[in-house]
Amino acid sequence: MRNNRFLLICSLLFLTGLSACGGGSNSDNSTSFSPASEPIEITPIVKAQSTYLTLVEEDITYAEGLRHNNSSTTPIAISLKLDVYYPSNDSTNRPVFMFIHGGGFTGGTKTKPEIVDMASYYASRGWVLVSIDYRTAEELITTPGTPQDELLAYYKGLAPLEWIEHALQGVDTTKQFEQAIAMYMAQRDAKAALRWIVANADTYNINTDYITVGGASAGAITTIALGISNQEDFRDEISIADDPTLSTTNLEETYNVQSMVYFWGSNVKLELFEDVYGMYLYDSDDPELFMAHGTNDVNPSTPYSEATELKGIYDSLSIHNELVTLEGAGHGAWDATVGGQNLSEMTFDFIVDRQNLTVE
Repeated sequence: MRNNRFLLICSLLFLTGLSACGGGSNSDNSTSFSPASEPIEITPIVKAQSTYLTLVEEDITYAEGLRHNNSSTTPIAISLKLDVYYPSNDSTNRPVFMFIHGGGFTGGTKTKPEIVDMASYYASRGWVLVSIDYRTAEELITTPGTPQDELLAYYKGLAPLEWIEHALQGVDTTKQFEQAIAMYMAQRDAKAALRWIVANADTYNINTDYITVGGASAGAITTIALGISNQEDFRDEISIADDPTLSTTNLEETYNVQSMVYFWGSNVKLELFEDVYGMYLYDSDDPELFMAHGTNDVNPSTPYSEATELKGIYDSLSIHNELVTLEGAGHGAWDATVGGQNLSEMTFDFIVDRQNLTVE
């Protein structure tokens, strides 16, 4: 039954498109002293209104990954990129929000206008927002009719053998198979991007105790799998011997996601992981969750029922979660408002409340 759902998901995803103080001696030889240290910020301070200019660093390489092209017989390495949006302030204590674009695991971009708008909203209020690209089916070239044993060798290093075998059993077309492989690669890349953020936290004055991860559509599917899965999941199934680019992904870093933001996604990737590895990953230590999902989402891979199913899982584990129902909205409802608030405003309220951020 799960394989049927795998086929359905793969086929339909294709359609979606610092300062210091010191003292010195007085000239009259009186006792020297050091003034009291400045108060230490316990939690990050963010602004209720747009306050800072948004500064952007684009196309930063966060890791490498393997891909195929029209002429490759073995996988080749490519650079994986992200954009960093940060405020024009001197805070050394900034929260971070990593956002993952959608695109049905067949395409998409970190510079989607709605993501850029959200990045400016958050950076102008004191966050660092990181928008990432990741490998999709665009990085995969499969010749139709290729024998299964050749496919296993062709995609070695891009996905684990057991994932490839499971995909071959659950799809009917080459495109569906490529999407199935891309789902794994996207997860590996998103985790690598988050480890890069931790490794480079000092560069952008990020407090890694305040990490939010979010995404839309395929990005929401990837967000859920990132926040719920263990650090080693979607990472250690491939060895460095099979994928030498893993050595570029800050494997020594760890992270702790505090909040997840989900726009019109699903739980499918964790279900597939359970199918392949027999592991149910949800537990009571999972990150808190904000969801926004339209009741008229006609994409069968991301129906509104996926959000209510996730809410049920979270409620059963007594983990705080919020589902904002976008009445009458379809897939990709970026312009939705509820109670006069848009998505950025709703997620802002959720994050500052649940992470106990100081708002000025």
